[in-house]
Amino acid sequence: MFKRSLNIRPLLERKSLFLLGPRLTGKSTNLRENFPEAHVVDLLESGLFRDLLQSPQRLGEIVELRRKEASVFVIDEVQKIPTLLNEVHRLIEKDKKLRFILTGSSARKLRRSGVNLLGGRAAQVHFHPITFPELATERKRRRSWEDCLSIGALPSVLDSDDPVSDLRDYVGLYLREEVQAEGLTRSIEAFSRFLDVAALMCGKQLNFTAIGSDAQVPPRTVIDYFGILQDTLVGSLLPAFVKTPKRKAMTSAKFYFFDVGVAGSLLGRNAVKEGTEEYGKALEHYVFTQIKAYLDYHMIDLSLSYWRSLSKFEVDFVLPLSKSGKALKAIGIEVKATRNPGERALHGLRALAEDVALERKIVVAPVASSYQTKDGIEVLHPEDFLAVLWSGRLV
Repeated sequence: MFKRSLNIRPLLERKSLFLLGPRLTGKSTNLRENFPEAHVVDLLESGLFRDLLQSPQRLGEIVELRRKEASVFVIDEVQKIPTLLNEVHRLIEKDKKLRFILTGSSARKLRRSGVNLLGGRAAQVHFHPITFPELATERKRRRSWEDCLSIGALPSVLDSDDPVSDLRDYVGLYLREEVQAEGLTRSIEAFSRFLDVAALMCGKQLNFTAIGSDAQVPPRTVIDYFGILQDTLVGSLLPAFVKTPKRKAMTSAKFYFFDVGVAGSLLGRNAVKEGTEEYGKALEHYVFTQIKAYLDYHMIDLSLSYWRSLSKFEVDFVLPLSKSGKALKAIGIEVKATRNPGERALHGLRALAEDVALERKIVVAPVASSYQTKDGIEVLHPEDFLAVLWSGRLV
């Protein structure tokens, strides 16, 4: 239904790759459409799964059998049999022209199994839900970016006649198949309580002790649970930006789920209306997911962060334009829910600009028309900001 903008073929010409993304983001569908010539090794097929689990070297026999007709091999859900990576490594070393695309919805089992992650012979690419420019490629044109604030951007949810129920089922699927079946936690009940609290904390500074108290688990367990969310690609920590010499910055991270709709479902939020507090939170969350997807899809190695001073000045997103150097330059982005952001909405960006050379100072808000203040702060309607981002005019 959607034409995806991620093009991995140029990267695949150089090396094999891991294509990692949460469940139901469309990884397999995208590969079927863009690599019809590839041979797919689907680990969801029970017979094949058992064969390869018992004898990973069987993969070599499959490749040998199909090699004349296929040079690209897709292994779906590779984390189910981590030891296959040793065989993949051997095959890549044997045939330099051979390419593998290894899909997965969890990096946790791969890392914790101590398996061979191909030693730099495979790139890592992260796959996201439907992005802003991809919405326009839907044949039916049923949804807009504003719909994503309520129901998120999973392909099946955007195309659903009952997105609320589908989101609820998605959370249950994640708990049942990703967390419980893989044995990622001893108590699925405790983890489920934690998920509800994590949704409440989405976009806020993390206090592990307070979260543990609300979820009825120890702080150490909370840290482990956030690790599970990151490893299963369901959420990301947003680190604090601390390189401000004049104003001391807070250091605790924030957390965002990979999809606005998933967070909303955990909160029991079916819809957001402009002018409400929920709208502001959802808009900030959506802007985060779009910036992250843009950086990942264009392989831009810059560390997105946020800034909050001890004196309570705050900027939602800070994007350093270099990784080092004395004269640090950055872009500051503040998200507001109001149609008329006043002077108070600009204080954080102006304070940060006294410490860091801000190449651009941007406020994203549902204004009637985008404009620029006398001191160069761009106040952009969300649609204008997203167009700037995805056209490459921001970074």
